Amino acid sequence: MTDYQTAMEGMTSMLEDPERLIQSFKRGLYPDGFQKFYLNLVPAMDAIERLYLSVGEPDTMLDNMAKGFVDRAKELYDLTPRRKRDVFFINQSLAVAGYVFPAILQYQGESSGKLIEHMQLRWKEAFPKSNIKAAGYDEIEKGFHRKWCYITTAACQFRGMADDCDELNLLRDYRDTYMASKKDGDVLIREYYDIAPSIVKHINMQPDARSVYDRIWEQYIDPCIRKIREGRMEECLDLYVQMVLEMKDRYFHLYPHVKTG
Repeated sequence: MTDYQTAMEGMTSMLEDPERLIQSFKRGLYPDGFQKFYLNLVPAMDAIERLYLSVGEPDTMLDNMAKGFVDRAKELYDLTPRRKRDVFFINQSLAVAGYVFPAILQYQGESSGKLIEHMQLRWKEAFPKSNIKAAGYDEIEKGFHRKWCYITTAACQFRGMADDCDELNLLRDYRDTYMASKKDGDVLIREYYDIAPSIVKHINMQPDARSVYDRIWEQYIDPCIRKIREGRMEECLDLYVQMVLEMKDRYFHLYPHVKTG
């Protein structure tokens, strides 16, 4: 098999089963899951690096790799039943952000950064409303311990509260224990992981961002904290879902346009 074939085969096979891949996208499981993904990717990255250093038009080669990757992702998305596409796309996006991009960055080849740039451009063409950013493994792994409560963290920061304040720690513990144990709890948490950064970004662009976060605190976060402390866990979950749905309707722009009918 030639380097080009090895590279393209590796690129097009990375997202064959995103649902299975992100089963390990959890605190405690992510390090091992990422390491397995990275080791499987190394032969393809070795081939890409050799091609990058030897071909006459390396940028064209990288763009072909990126196109092969995105074309396969779009094909899998289109093959998914319409009623399941939103969840599938969340899983796809999370797999790209949590595994594909950090694994390429982890390789640290001369081609790595440029390959990601081509992949981001091609992904944006295929899914115009997506907003996937590249982050390294260390940043993501640390995020499981510190920064994954995006909306609540942002609201607390606007109130001058520390990242490790009692309120945030209580909400994180609620997420990792009660929510994670519920039926479809992992799906709900993964959706939050995927959409919350975009929600926060769009809120922060509003001229009245502080007022928005004050309302979120008063209407959702503070009542949730009280309900947790009173043992009213299910009521907190209902309120949490209501908050996410409202913020998604108001501020979230991610899912690709899908024609129906």
